[in-house]
Amino acid sequence: MKRMIPIIVLSIFVSTLVVAQELTWHTNMTKASEIAIKENKPVMMFFTGSDWCGWCKRLQKEVFETSDFQTWAKDNVVLMELDFPRRTALDQATKVQNYQLQQIFKVSGYPTVFFVNPERKPDGKMNLNSLGRTGYVRGGAQEWLAVANNFINK
Repeated sequence: MKRMIPIIVLSIFVSTLVVAQELTWHTNMTKASEIAIKENKPVMMFFTGSDWCGWCKRLQKEVFETSDFQTWAKDNVVLMELDFPRRTALDQATKVQNYQLQQIFKVSGYPTVFFVNPERKPDGKMNLNSLGRTGYVRGGAQEWLAVANNFINK
């Protein structure tokens, strides 16, 4: 019996780790939009200051790192992170893309999460139709997911 407990604990840890590893946070909006169109899902755009924003870190810990969110995200959205770090260097193309999307969506505080439906126009350009926005929501994953579902189930 004493040998079973470590095996059970290890099994739970590994299964949780596998779920966490399966989530992909894209950093290229064009690629995320193409995947979203192909899979018929909205894009969840997470505007964050990953290395300095306390509320962003709290949202990640209380919501995005939970198994409830991870299961929900795999089934419902394509994840897109738009980061504005202070100490971590980003490549120039990512910086420009993130700044442009920040301006388009008029993001002035972090964390901000937009849900959008990408649509390819006949001329090849991409249109991002907003479904809504949120940020940090008190109450953990279930409360946050209830708000998110209101946007994506419209």
